[in-house]
Amino acid sequence: MKKSINRTLIGFSLCIPLLLGSLLLAGTLDYRSQFLSFIPQLTSAPPCLTRSPPLRVYMYDLPPRFNVGLMDPDFPDHTPVTSANIPTWRWNDGLRKQHSVEYWMMASLLHEGNGSGLTREAVRVTDPDSAEVFFVPFFSSLSFNVHVRNMAELNTVDEKLQLEMVNILKASDYWKKSGGRDHVIPMHHPNAFRHYRDAVNASIFIVADFGRIMNISKLAKDVVAPYPHMVESYIAEEENHMDPYKSRQTLLVFRGRTKRKDEGKIRAQLHKMLNDTKDVIYEEGAASEEGFKASAEQMRSSKFCLHPAGDTPSSCRLFDAIVSHCVPVIVSDRLELPFESEIDYKEFSMFFSVNEALQPGYLIDKLRAVSEDQWLKMWSRGKSITHHFEFQYPPKDEDAVNMIWRQVKHKVPAVKLAVHRSRRLKIPDWWR
Repeated sequence: MKKSINRTLIGFSLCIPLLLGSLLLAGTLDYRSQFLSFIPQLTSAPPCLTRSPPLRVYMYDLPPRFNVGLMDPDFPDHTPVTSANIPTWRWNDGLRKQHSVEYWMMASLLHEGNGSGLTREAVRVTDPDSAEVFFVPFFSSLSFNVHVRNMAELNTVDEKLQLEMVNILKASDYWKKSGGRDHVIPMHHPNAFRHYRDAVNASIFIVADFGRIMNISKLAKDVVAPYPHMVESYIAEEENHMDPYKSRQTLLVFRGRTKRKDEGKIRAQLHKMLNDTKDVIYEEGAASEEGFKASAEQMRSSKFCLHPAGDTPSSCRLFDAIVSHCVPVIVSDRLELPFESEIDYKEFSMFFSVNEALQPGYLIDKLRAVSEDQWLKMWSRGKSITHHFEFQYPPKDEDAVNMIWRQVKHKVPAVKLAVHRSRRLKIPDWWR
């Protein structure tokens, strides 16, 4: 009996495939409608990659003395700033350009057109209730550069503007609603907003690094933004007729101030160590138009560009190296980098701790050990991401300002969590 059942089952298993095959050949069975109806997700699958909607940003309407009036003292203080009358950034403004992130963020929100192929990461909304974040267009870095000549000065115009700004925010219903957590405040210069940072430290700061604000600023809530580069970008067409490896005959270059404070003291130590090294240029350089041109020429003819800390862990030199297609050599123990959730700097840079860099011969030996193939791989990867470090107006797809807004967008879920919890908790942060 058991054998008979087994033979029957085997017979059915052979007959069913034959039957289906004959139906398909005869055209009787529409296999697509019969089988794919059980898996509708295959027939209506969405695209693999979908870009999220742009961040909705409400921008405070501040008097121009807080922003563009610092660029142009003749700008009327009661005239609204628009895309039509915003002053053009002067590229010969020297060191003020390094911390001009605040200007580019404001300008990107004022920009009214999408442009060719532009995908905007943030759009300005006029209804505060529809906003996800609130942008504070106070040019605190430029205010420091314009109004402060001596750090020991008291009661400066910069300090007065900071206090007035804090009072405006504290009086805002939208600040009160979130405790400032959903507000975005640029503080790119290490001394920006220095008198009243504590009063706004719940907000999302846009910073260059955390060197002088580690006690109030956090990587979890704040955004690290690049410096606008000081040298002109190296246009790829200029390199096309050259061998990128053989044409760069200098091994390592550094040009800049060698005497700095805090972590920047390593510059003088490295100068003493590397000054007479073969194929290495390590020289003092001033922040002037001639100095920037000399830096550009040296970076474009060097395989590696040295980036030690300045007065704080960061400096514009890293971004000068990137747009010069020179492989950055980063020496720092406390440096945080822009857009690191999207960019792996190890693919196009080399990193050394302070102790490693100060070991005689260690850094240079490591650089000389990099093969041509390894260097070309880093060089090629570095070239491919330079557009992420370009500040421009009108903005372009995935340029620096759009990347910054995308990083802000990544902070929104955590902001919402903090705001919602704060509204219902009787004992704030009881779990800590």
